[in-house]
Amino acid sequence: MRLNRFLALAGIASRRGAEAFIRDGRVSVNGKICTDLSTQVAPADHVKVEGRPVRAREFVYILLNKPRDFLTTRSDERFRKTIYDLLPSKLPKLAHVGRLDKESEGLLLLTNDGELALQMTHPRFKLEKEYLVTLDRELEMADVPKFRKGFYLAEGRAKFDAIFKVNPQQVRVILTQGIKRQVRRVFAALDYNVKRLQRIRIGALTDEGLRPGDLRFLRPEEVLSLHRSRNL
Repeated sequence: MRLNRFLALAGIASRRGAEAFIRDGRVSVNGKICTDLSTQVAPADHVKVEGRPVRAREFVYILLNKPRDFLTTRSDERFRKTIYDLLPSKLPKLAHVGRLDKESEGLLLLTNDGELALQMTHPRFKLEKEYLVTLDRELEMADVPKFRKGFYLAEGRAKFDAIFKVNPQQVRVILTQGIKRQVRRVFAALDYNVKRLQRIRIGALTDEGLRPGDLRFLRPEEVLSLHRSRNL
């Protein structure tokens, strides 16, 4: 792999930041200072930054089906349950990509790949997220165009990219925005109360086979798909 990617995987800096380390002559490969940005390194190579040996970290990607009443946070001052209570203890420190509020359920992606996590949550990424929503009353079809057009919240205009009726009180909603409690707030704008909210899809990742509280590691092709999507 290219030297700048190796340094990024080692947690030294972002790829661009790693390039600065290389250009400044602060990186050596097999005992020789390297300033060539196109340098390729193999697992057997010895890489040092400012004389200190470094090695690439192994990235972890986990898909979790969050149950209701768990907080999307690492710790809570009131000692309430968090999603990190559901993870095996020997995992490296993982960040959650996006969040779900305490009452909501469904898919969360957790990873130590900071570059991917940052880009997936950037507005330009437009990652699709799909929700199964149970309402307190039947959805009126006349309201569907209003949800697609959107409503102005404090953070700006919030809308649904798509909305489909499953049965009288249940709908599927697709979003590419990431406004806090967006689904609940948009429905509330037309006096609907969300009784249950489940995130059933993130991009191409679905909740198939995952019961509440279950998790699984992403397959290599799923990770590759996320990396490809962010570059579209």
